[in-house]
Amino acid sequence: MQSQLDAKARHIAKCLELAILLEVSADKPGNVNLVTGFEGTRYEHFLASAVACASHFELAAKQGIRVSRGECNIDNIGLGRTIRSCVADINAWQKGGNTLLGTVILLSPIAAAAGMTSTKDEPLFAIFDVRKNLKLVVESTTPEDAVYVYEAIRIANPSGLGKVLELDVNDPGSPDRILEDKITLYDVFEISSTRDAVCSEWVRNYPITFESAYRHLKEQIEYATSLNEAVVHTFLKVLFEHPDSFIARKVGIERAREVSLIAGEVLKFGGLATPQGREKLREFDLHLRRSNNRLNPGTTADIVAAALSLVVLEGYRP
Repeated sequence: MQSQLDAKARHIAKCLELAILLEVSADKPGNVNLVTGFEGTRYEHFLASAVACASHFELAAKQGIRVSRGECNIDNIGLGRTIRSCVADINAWQKGGNTLLGTVILLSPIAAAAGMTSTKDEPLFAIFDVRKNLKLVVESTTPEDAVYVYEAIRIANPSGLGKVLELDVNDPGSPDRILEDKITLYDVFEISSTRDAVCSEWVRNYPITFESAYRHLKEQIEYATSLNEAVVHTFLKVLFEHPDSFIARKVGIERAREVSLIAGEVLKFGGLATPQGREKLREFDLHLRRSNNRLNPGTTADIVAAALSLVVLEGYRP
């Protein structure tokens, strides 16, 4: 029995690792890809980061399995510690700076939720059941989880954080207040949800991931000529419908909306499926890259990685 449970946890971790690799391998506009990177951050840094994540996703999955067996309370999953350890390991395995913080924050609860989810047809997961468990996982986080995630954010040192009046991550007094006032990680993300789409996904049960990105990706996988086309079109769809919060924090919501409108134009001309769409996509990519990383749709990439994790858990294989 134990070997079967260990195998399940390893399987979940491999699914999430593959999702990250597939996401970074797609030629998405304005993002790091095989040919083009940013100053100091290249494709190989993301590959190393994906490998570094796997053991931590496996640990989160094992904790979810323990919850399902009644061996662990759901508030003892230790999600914050998992995220912090994962980010530290990412930094140890590559020198490209922050590569996957948002992705790790989105995928770690998915790993635990998948661990909690029974599978009738091994090793395939019913995504509806994963989403139900995902809600339970994030709502059961603790103040200790929040402190660990603050540490993870400081380790990753992402750009574009800015300052906030309440529980600023760079305020050395924030962790003590979190513990004293018993403010959970869910509470912290709820406070930040109006300015950060990753936090919003957490507290609203991943609506963009499940209801937009995952659904569109499944359709695209069925009809597109390649996985790259499916991922790129899903990326454009999500970006068109939801202005990227990473861009909004850096240059303002109006610029983020302008980027979204251009993404919609690329789709209107067919994206990768037509010559005109491919030219529009090339122009869009150049436009984003001229911004010195200020127009990088990084949050959209995180959400697409989460959607890819769902289709892989569900059984998709490239």
